[in-house]
Order: sequence, then C-alpha cells, then structure tokens
Amino acid sequence: MTALVLQIGQILLVVALAPLVTGWVRLVKARLQGRIGPSVFQPYRDLRRLMRKEPMVAHSASWLFRAAPYVTFSAVWLAACLVPTFATGQALAPAADLIALVALLAVARVWTALAGLDSGTAFGGLGASREMLIASLAEPAMLMATFSLSLVSGTTQPERIIAFVLNGGVGIEVSLGLALAALVMVAVAECGRIPIDNPSTHLELTMVHEAMVLDYAGRHLALMELAGMLRLTLFLALIGGLFVPWGIAPAGAGPLGLLIGLGAFLAKCFALASALALFETAIAKMRVFRYADFLGGALLLGLLATIFLYVSEAV
Repeated sequence: MTALVLQIGQILLVVALAPLVTGWVRLVKARLQGRIGPSVFQPYRDLRRLMRKEPMVAHSASWLFRAAPYVTFSAVWLAACLVPTFATGQALAPAADLIALVALLAVARVWTALAGLDSGTAFGGLGASREMLIASLAEPAMLMATFSLSLVSGTTQPERIIAFVLNGGVGIEVSLGLALAALVMVAVAECGRIPIDNPSTHLELTMVHEAMVLDYAGRHLALMELAGMLRLTLFLALIGGLFVPWGIAPAGAGPLGLLIGLGAFLAKCFALASALALFETAIAKMRVFRYADFLGGALLLGLLATIFLYVSEAV
C-alpha cells in the first residue's frame, strides 16, 4: 500500500511540476536577458486556456492526427513515472528500466512525427524529417550512456542504480563523467532546447518541434505542449536522480524522510533548470547541418564511457 501511495504521488507530482519548471526556465532566461519576463505560473494559464478551446482538425487529417496527442502525452507521462524523483520503493520500480524509458520516448517521437506528416503541410514534413535526423543520433547516444551506467551498477533499473550509488559503490569514475556529459547533450536535443531547437521560435526555417505541432489547436495542442514540459522534467529528474541521488528518500522512510526527499528533488530540479537557462542564454542556435556534429559528440562520449569501463575492468 505504501508503494502504491508513493507511486500515485510520483504520478501527480511530475505532471503538476512540469509547467512550473518550464515557467522557471523562461523566467530565468528573461532575467538574464534584462527583461522582466512572464510569471512562472504562465504555463498553467496557457494550458488552461488551450483546454477550454475546441480542437481544430484539418479535413485531410486521419485518425492518427487525432490520436497522436493522447499517445504522445501518455508515453512521456509513463516514462516520467518510471524515474524515481523524491523516494524509492514505488509500485512501478520492478518494471522501471532505462531501456524501456528510451523506448517510450521513441514512441512519443514517432507519433509526433507521424502527426506532422499526416496533416499534409510542408511545415509538418520539415519538422518530422529534422526530428528523425535528431533521433537517429540522440537515441544511440542515450543507449550508450545507459549501458555505461548498467555496467557500473550491474542493472538498468533506475532505483537499483540509485541504491548502488548511495551505498558507496561508485567512486571517482571518468566513465560516469563522460556518460553524464552525453546524457546532458541528449537531453538538450530531446527537449528541443538551444542549440538544437529554439522552443520560443515560430520561424519556418528554424523550428523542429513547433513545426510538427503547428496544425494543432485547443486541447490537442495543450497535450502536446504538456508532453514537452514533462519531457524536460523527466530529463532533469533522470540526471539529478542517477548522478546526484543524495537526499532521495529510501524505501520505508517516514514522513520526515519523504519531505526531505521532496525538498532535495525540487532543489536539484530548479538548479538544473537554472543552469539550462544560463546555457541557452550564453550560446546561439546551431544550423541544421551542425546537428550531426553536436549529437555525434554525445554518441562518442557515450561510447568512450563504455570503452573506459571495459579497459578499467580488464586492468
């Protein structure tokens, strides 16, 4: 029963926190650029406004276009529920797996790309082709980072990796540093952030994610936007949980331990979100033909992390 309650808390926490994290990133970026910026609660208002509007569907669109927002949102939400945030010992912990997490994100990406193609517009096809280009390099890089973590801890389950790190099973590991760098670069690409994509632009020549959802409106657009916010929160929780797991409440912890775990998760989440805002403010967006260089570097770092582990074990 405790595991079920913790899992329900996790399910509600990630979906309630995701718009706040996005609002925080926008606010920090605005302050760094010398602007007042919108309120951190503005994403909640935007989602509520979209939910009240009637969705508009093109005459040429099929059932896939209508189903894509629900499938995309469900896949990303389920993936976010598999990553421990404030406590371990949750009901879905035995089924949680990093490879399954990559697969769920791939399902969401494919459905979003298919929806962009289904409407038959040029912008949708442009965004879908660029999204598949990014995916062809981002997914292998994330898998290599996952293999590095699994080789160190002996498992691909996030909860067991966290327990391994907390029990002192990891010292100073160069391979884990490389895996962290690779995962951060993948997170930037997966979440559609600068330098890969600009989430605040609507220019035809630069947009990737926005091009695929350009034909959506109403609650369909709200679900797509919320899925993007959940994806950002998921990667922040994944980086903070796997590489900096200190503060997370262990299984069987009391109310005080859960409160400390929640506070630690929020602190790590907003610290990483602030670092992301600083990073996006300091650099410019890449040209499309430079995507391969950026994500190829992430893949190389993940591969080097795995090779270093094999070499160190052999020695």
